[in-house]
Amino acid sequence: MNNTFQPLAAKLRPRTLDEFFGQGHLVGSGKPLRQAIEQQKLHSMILWGPPGTGKTTIAKLLAASSNAQIENISAVLAGVKDIRAVVERARQALDMYQQPTILFVDEVHRFNKAQQDAFLPHVEDGVFTLIGATTENPSFELNNALLSRTRVYVLKSLDQEDMLQVIELALTDKERGLGRRNIDLPVELRKMLVQAADGDARQLLNYVEICADFADKVGEREVISEDAVREVLTSGLRRFDKGGESFYDQISALHKSVRGSAPDAALYWFGRMTDGGCDLDYVARRLVRMASEDIGNADPRALGLTLDAWHAYERLGSPEGELALVQAIVYLAVAPKSNATYTAFTQAMQDVRGHGSLDVPLHIRNAPTKLMKELGYGKRYRYAHDEPNAYAAGENYMPEELEGTQYYFPVERGLEIKIREKLARLRKLDQDS
Repeated sequence: MNNTFQPLAAKLRPRTLDEFFGQGHLVGSGKPLRQAIEQQKLHSMILWGPPGTGKTTIAKLLAASSNAQIENISAVLAGVKDIRAVVERARQALDMYQQPTILFVDEVHRFNKAQQDAFLPHVEDGVFTLIGATTENPSFELNNALLSRTRVYVLKSLDQEDMLQVIELALTDKERGLGRRNIDLPVELRKMLVQAADGDARQLLNYVEICADFADKVGEREVISEDAVREVLTSGLRRFDKGGESFYDQISALHKSVRGSAPDAALYWFGRMTDGGCDLDYVARRLVRMASEDIGNADPRALGLTLDAWHAYERLGSPEGELALVQAIVYLAVAPKSNATYTAFTQAMQDVRGHGSLDVPLHIRNAPTKLMKELGYGKRYRYAHDEPNAYAAGENYMPEELEGTQYYFPVERGLEIKIREKLARLRKLDQDS
């Protein structure tokens, strides 16, 4: 088969377990799926995990190791008629050649009850081995009869080390990858691509392939620049512009005057904008932002008062409603200032983007189904209301990788003085526990 027009992700699909990255808890030495592949022991299963983590590859490796034919069905497109055709082919392969069949169902969570019921008897009879792939919780999407006849394996997003190895393979493999092109992709740019792909190896390889198209020829090497990487990662974004530079300069001046506790300057810039025919609904939205960003919990009343002022302006219009916005502007300007919540969320979002999709700790996951309980969901969760002072001292609610991380540091102004004192008491309880 000519692979010229195959995407890089398809060309580099692992052919053996040695080429497989990630999922060490399933395919590592002595782990269940490695044993199934190495010992040619087929069994029906559901592979549950994020995109690009190896679900399809595992099915193909199982088929290859067991000399089984593989039938592919998309739950989105297939109907009962398609399932019957697969059953017939599977029976023929088994009766005539003693060859087993793996039925690989992509997006198995999209199968309705009729479709699930249609192939359930054939799973029980051993006509084929079912391998379903899903990104959704099978407890909610598959009926109990089917779940009871399959084993559920949970796949995880690939970590940074695995993803970097995927890039290295793509750039060095001369048979299937880009190795013949002698491409230079610096480590810091590789990490940018890894972060953007968020644990999805297929997406990562798509990024690498597109970046390679933008590589510059430098002697005998092809160099991928930072500009090329940023272009690939941001090409889907569109710029949004509502006005000219002067308009945004005045908005900035108003915002900085409020932040700087300068009510007179804030009034002047608001007057300039009003006189110039500015859309005051837009200004009102910005005032709500200021109430949260620059005042926050130092004076929580600021947000409510600003929303009330916006509502009054909407009811009255200009010029009567303008005074309500003026009242809000003066209040915001003289209120105690804190950007603690804004800074906290900014830092939290940096960790969200920098660490990818970290797992929710098992003990704080909900466990409404038997399968989820068997997987340890909700085990040893401490109900805060049953604890002294309704506080479970020492409990962790963060992903394990971020345990102990603090984002919110209340300032010593306004109500946040009290908040700061309370959080200090709770952290003392945590330490004592």
